[in-house]
Amino acid sequence: MPPEDGVLLLTGDEIVELFQGREQEILNAVESAIVAHARGDTSLPHSLFLRFPGNEKNRIIALPAYLGGEFGVAGMKWIASFPDNLARNLERASATLLLNCAETGRLTAILEGSVISSYRTAANGALAARYLRNGEPAAGQGSGIRDREAGVVGCGLINFQTVRFLAKAMPELKTLLLLDVVPERASAFERKCRALLPEIDARVEKSREEVLRRSDIVALATTEIRPHIEDLSMCRENALVLHTSLRDLTAEAILAADNIVDDVDHCCRARTSVHLAEQRSGGRDFIRGTLGDVILGRAAPKPKGAVTVFSPFGMGILDVALGSLACKLARERGKGTEIDSFAPSHWLDRRES
Repeated sequence: MPPEDGVLLLTGDEIVELFQGREQEILNAVESAIVAHARGDTSLPHSLFLRFPGNEKNRIIALPAYLGGEFGVAGMKWIASFPDNLARNLERASATLLLNCAETGRLTAILEGSVISSYRTAANGALAARYLRNGEPAAGQGSGIRDREAGVVGCGLINFQTVRFLAKAMPELKTLLLLDVVPERASAFERKCRALLPEIDARVEKSREEVLRRSDIVALATTEIRPHIEDLSMCRENALVLHTSLRDLTAEAILAADNIVDDVDHCCRARTSVHLAEQRSGGRDFIRGTLGDVILGRAAPKPKGAVTVFSPFGMGILDVALGSLACKLARERGKGTEIDSFAPSHWLDRRES
């Protein structure tokens, strides 16, 4: 049966509280959404970018999505990215997530979206690390895996959450090498990581090349709008690059790597590095497959020794999945604010003059 007309309102701090200590549930929800998409049980239109005249950096993006499978919910994330907010001591991103009943189309929830967006992005990267790292068995399928080092380029919220989920998905992670164009930001990130994960050695590095050279996994989450990394040849054999910010690598660097994406059509647009590589090469043959293909065992084998680049455009179905999880937890725990009569009464029942 469709829900009543009530709408659940959840703030960002309420979602943070609901998600506390639930990294595995979040990973499971994101993986279920990825698999549903790979099996065709989703609807995922292209994101819509609202840009501003004379301003390349700022944008607001609309991500509509329907997620079937165990979820059966539709929604849309409306997320703003304003990098100069960092200098104002504000978060770069702010967002709202709307959820709708897939049976009636009625609005069921309004959620603060930036928390969910950071968690789903980080969990997506951690799942990529679980399934793609070094061509080794996924977590739980082998033993004797050596300790790992992860490089972090861009010491903001997204990479902090990525570290949180990498630690959950990869218990062999022991060292973090940190780099940011603002040294103070890297130092603050180091302190935050040491408080969250005291068992992991986190330290600030001075050179991007050193981070790339020494890391088994490199997480790129910067605010760059043009490619600035031309070569990955200094990376370790079989290294994995989580190319979360999508525009750090040149077309040449992409074409020289083993490439996995979240969705091929979505990644090959909006002047991402993958899009530039498609334009340079004249095709998409350089993309080995999607993360869903890898999880389902449908992707071609990885070239031996190659550096793998995972480029996630960011699928709205992941926001919908975690929004649904947040609503479930909120209703179980009596959290959030219920708006009993958000929609108007039926037009035939209204008293209008």
